[in-house]
Amino acid sequence: MEKVYRDALAFHKKYGGKLAMQSKMPLSGRSDLSLAYTPGVAQVSREIFRDRKSAYAYTMKRNSIAIVTDGSAILGLGNLGAQAALPVMEGKAILFKKFSGIDAFPICLDTQDTEEIIRTVRYIAPGFGGINLEDISAPRCFEIEARLKKELDIPVMHDDQHGTAVVVLASLINALKLKGLSKKSTKVVINGAGAAGGAIAKLLYKYGITGLLVCDRRGLIFKGRRGLDGYKAELARLTRPAYANLVRGKIHDIPLAECLEGADVFIGVSTGNVVTAKMVQGMNVKPVIFALANPIPEIFPHHAKAAGAFIVASGRSDFPNQINNALVFPGIFRGALDNRVKQITDAMLIRAAQNLASCVSNPSPRKIIPSIFSKDVVRAVSRAITK
Repeated sequence: MEKVYRDALAFHKKYGGKLAMQSKMPLSGRSDLSLAYTPGVAQVSREIFRDRKSAYAYTMKRNSIAIVTDGSAILGLGNLGAQAALPVMEGKAILFKKFSGIDAFPICLDTQDTEEIIRTVRYIAPGFGGINLEDISAPRCFEIEARLKKELDIPVMHDDQHGTAVVVLASLINALKLKGLSKKSTKVVINGAGAAGGAIAKLLYKYGITGLLVCDRRGLIFKGRRGLDGYKAELARLTRPAYANLVRGKIHDIPLAECLEGADVFIGVSTGNVVTAKMVQGMNVKPVIFALANPIPEIFPHHAKAAGAFIVASGRSDFPNQINNALVFPGIFRGALDNRVKQITDAMLIRAAQNLASCVSNPSPRKIIPSIFSKDVVRAVSRAITK
């Protein structure tokens, strides 16, 4: 067992978890008790019954998020269930508190039934100002998010999709600036067609990058490939202009290596060691490599650099250019809560990516994205989330 894992076990055992409840009100005598609880609190309830929106003035709702998971897609570990998801959700909650001052609560649901999850979140929603869906496997996560966005009057976001997509777009904006490439002339290959890969493809397309190829375990996703489900068929429609020449006259699967030939950018949200030095060398001059699989990237940064990569990013904190959705979810929900935004739109996410990119005043190959500890980050991202 690696030292970091041993230390993490000891760290969590020492503190008995990462979260605790703390009162904001004094409770030092009968007078305080009569205001915080009975009889005074009765009038607060009457007021909220009269005007539901007043809950934002009188309760924790205005600054609270529910982090909801079923434990079916925990980090890079897979389906470990609700109980094993708790330490990860606690970690997410302290990031919310540390970086944006938001009170976030882990809600680990012991079901992986789509309808039960939707129903449960709908029932608990009155107590929260927003819902952050987390570590729920694809394709169920797509329906859960879409349904909840329609049925609730508070913002709902699946961070594994949209948080990741925003940070990738921000990093790409600065990478293309360094390369001197326009978004319309860039060929991007995304490997991984799960929650993150699909969201990245859609946001990049909305931003104006149309030269997109998306691959899964079988290779290129294209219209006419056998066995495409509805979600992947949608990705095929999105990327058709870029792959039209590549698939003409072909009925067999087209591997990742073939897709990477002549590409400018590789974005990996898949699995470790699927990209070789030879593949990097087959890309355009000075390629950009975002190898984001964790803990083993699609190709390690030193191997990518040795093969000629100009800019390399990973999902790990021990390499330069860490692409981490923790850079954006605190700011997105800070803006959503402060501005009482009901729906987080693609336009807001693109603005958030642009604002995040601008936090790096002088991008370089070793720094295309700001540090998570930069004080500018949350303010920059939250400014993008307005009605």
